[in-house]
Amino acid sequence: MASTNDLKNGMVLNLEGQLWSVVEFQHVKPGKGPAFVRTKLKNVESNKVVDKTFNAGTKVETATVDRRTMQYLYNDGSNYVFMDTGTYDQLEIAPEIVGSAKNFLLENQEAIVATNEGRVLFVELPASVELLITHTDPGLQGDRSTGGTKPATLETGHEIQVPLFLSSGEKVKVDTRDSSYLGRVKS
Repeated sequence: MASTNDLKNGMVLNLEGQLWSVVEFQHVKPGKGPAFVRTKLKNVESNKVVDKTFNAGTKVETATVDRRTMQYLYNDGSNYVFMDTGTYDQLEIAPEIVGSAKNFLLENQEAIVATNEGRVLFVELPASVELLITHTDPGLQGDRSTGGTKPATLETGHEIQVPLFLSSGEKVKVDTRDSSYLGRVKS
């Protein structure tokens, strides 16, 4: 059990039998009345986001979440196989749990796998990854007032928008949260 005064981003709460991750929180002390904590919570399993308000000092149940660095090995056709880098135990994770992280996973890449009581909750990647562009059409620069973009396929098969000057075979930095192009990687 923890108090609402102890909330931190990323903390996982057990509310009414469901696991919710704290996305953001704000302590509010109005001029009149008691203080309260306004939170934005994300359901760990369904990814549904809700706003919830707690009275300050209220006790909330926290879930024990074990975050381990694991290495992605391969996709066996139905599941993604990860290996614990400390114990060398292998863990098969369903595609629904891996979610959008699959768009950026390369073999032997490290990721954080969060579990609760032996059940895998989610796979967390670094904020950005470096990937190779396997295919993109040549960019034709016309008269534009702003820089244009074109689709590019990455080595994972995921497609993102990149500037016109990039070509196949170049390495780019990609934001794993929203699939946005961050920059070219110098080799």
